[in-house]
Amino acid sequence: MHFTSEQRLDDGSLERDFTLGAIPGILWTPTSSPAPLILLGHPGGLRTMYPRLAGRARRSAADGFAAATIELPGSGDRPRSADAEQARADLRRALAAGEPVDEIVDRLVLPLVERAVPEWQSTLDALLSLPEVSGPVGYSGGVIAIGIRLAVVEPRIVAAGLFAGSFVPGAMFDEARRVTIPLHVLLQWDDEGNDRQRALDLFDAIGSQEKTLHANMGGHTGVPQFAGEDAARFFARHLK
Repeated sequence: MHFTSEQRLDDGSLERDFTLGAIPGILWTPTSSPAPLILLGHPGGLRTMYPRLAGRARRSAADGFAAATIELPGSGDRPRSADAEQARADLRRALAAGEPVDEIVDRLVLPLVERAVPEWQSTLDALLSLPEVSGPVGYSGGVIAIGIRLAVVEPRIVAAGLFAGSFVPGAMFDEARRVTIPLHVLLQWDDEGNDRQRALDLFDAIGSQEKTLHANMGGHTGVPQFAGEDAARFFARHLK
């Protein structure tokens, strides 16, 4: 892990850009250390997502948590995958035409999960070697298929707050049944980009004994502020 820049924010937390091999990322650490860690998932495009990621990280720092994120494979400045680009184009076309999308979702999401999860695990190795970062570890955000895979294969993650989405390969439902850690799932009831029933079916499949569905009216970008407060309380319960 190589830090490329740093700045002290007005709340006292420290923001540092880093690279891990060819993977860019950002680490935020609070004033007190060592701090438990929350991994911030997102759909890709680190710089585009930065305002929202920084807001989530600042809230984490206020609660005494470090937060970190990395760029997804094929997003931002990372090399594009021709297969993924074709799958995205096919998905847009199929959705516009009202055609079935399951096979396209498999082509798009499964390779992303296979590449992204080991990168998250390598990032976690590097982060936990820093003196200012400690366990336990949580995962927050999307892509929900990535969060499900991490919840199954990464024992250092003890709780996850996931953003519900319907573009989940059918095979991931079997993995969801193997999830045992506490989960807090946020669902926008009128999300124009997701199939609500499929998102509910996925939540139903999750095997955790402690799982909470937080559903709010409104579209994809209409998440109310209090929903973030509830998610923060979830992590405070499980990471402190």
